This record gives sequence, structure tokens and C-alpha cells, in this order.
Amino acid sequence: MEKSIISLEDSLDSVFGLSSKDWKLYSPLTLAYLGDAVYEMVIRTICVKRTNMQTQKLHRKVTGYVSAKAQAKMMDALIGELTEEEESIYRRGRNSKPYTKAKNASMEEYLKATGFEALVGYLYLQKEYERMNALIAHGIEALQEK
Repeated sequence: MEKSIISLEDSLDSVFGLSSKDWKLYSPLTLAYLGDAVYEMVIRTICVKRTNMQTQKLHRKVTGYVSAKAQAKMMDALIGELTEEEESIYRRGRNSKPYTKAKNASMEEYLKATGFEALVGYLYLQKEYERMNALIAHGIEALQEK
């Protein structure tokens, strides 16, 4: 007997009565807001599943991937891999006018990170999980090479 697999987002849609939208029309900062949380959840999941360690050490490890500097470096490696649509979402996020700035990153790094988070949020809402994970994996590889 085959079991159906319901994704987290499908479950959220079902339980809370949410509907799909044209996510391209959403503010890039709204996409980045969600993308920040999704990306951190992905990184935390990877780190926890790879090794069992103290939460303090996990936090340090995760921080190395979720900082604006790290995300900017990832985007530098990913930019040539994006489709036109993905690049458009990234550019909208990068060119947005955020109200804050990361304390340990330049404005350029912060804007690249915002574009990256907008892209992750968009791919998540589009339910393009394989593509989102592939880009994150490629970005992680690029970070580890440097």
C-alpha cells in the first residue's frame, strides 16, 4: 500500500486553509523574511542530522552559514546558475530598500544576502524544494572551498 507524502507547506495549506498566490507580486522583503526562516531551518536540519553535538557548538556552526557575509559569498557562486526568473527575484531582493543592516556585514553583502533570502522564500512558496535545496547545496560547497 502506497503512502502519500504531504509536504510541510501542503499540510499548512490544508490545516489553515491557505491558498496559492502569484508570489512574484509579493514584496521582495516579504519573500526575504520567509526565506530567512526557511534557509535557517534547512541549515539547522543539515547540521543536526550530520552530527550530535552541544547546542552551543551547533549554533556556532549554523551561524557560519546563515550570516549575511556567508549568504553573499554563496550568491557570488550561484549567480551564474540562476534561471532568468530566479535572477529577477534575486535582483528585486538585492535592490530592495531594507530598513536595517547587518551589524557584521557591509551594505553590499547585506543586500546580496537579502536577494538570496528572497530567492529562497520564492522557491519555497513555489514548492520548488529540489531546486531550492540544489542551490543551497551548491552555495554550501562554494563556502567550504573558500
